[in-house]
Amino acid sequence: MLCCLCLALPTQASNILLLGDSLSASYGMQASDGWVELAQQQLDQTGQGVKLMNFSVSGETTAGGRVRLTQLLADNSVDILWIELGGNDGLRGYPIRTIRQNLLAMIQLAKAKDLKVIITQMEIPPNLGRRYLSMFRAIYPKVALETQSELMPFFIKEFVLNKSLMQADGIHPNRAAQPLIADAVVKYLTQYLALGS
Repeated sequence: MLCCLCLALPTQASNILLLGDSLSASYGMQASDGWVELAQQQLDQTGQGVKLMNFSVSGETTAGGRVRLTQLLADNSVDILWIELGGNDGLRGYPIRTIRQNLLAMIQLAKAKDLKVIITQMEIPPNLGRRYLSMFRAIYPKVALETQSELMPFFIKEFVLNKSLMQADGIHPNRAAQPLIADAVVKYLTQYLALGS
């Protein structure tokens, strides 16, 4: 297990709104077994008031997230928007331009409220060909650079090739993988928050 809690967090509380898909929505298991809940438990132990507000929905697309985000930001006190979307768009072969526009629109909504933004690099299988895959992967660093957002590496990258940590569909991490994902995410967020303090 990674020593996540030994890194100092800033004293200011941070409310992080996570807008994601099934990777963050505890697909195939109870929410209490998912990495978000496990990560929150670790964050609570720091006593620094870091709160993960998980509004992830299985099957969510960038378009769906874009539609929901305005109301979510109006209804919640948010310091950081964390976007973990686009995988379902890519699996369905949605136009690259559309995915990019939706991500930009969500980030612009957040920036208009002076929120920091984390955008997760997403990955998809190469089913639709190398050209589409390459263009899809390139969306995220380009959008992050253009909007001066934080680009987070694909957070399950280390687990997807380990069959013992994946569900039968080969797409979603299983219950055994959730604590490992939580450790990695908490380490990342802890470093991100410390650098931004």
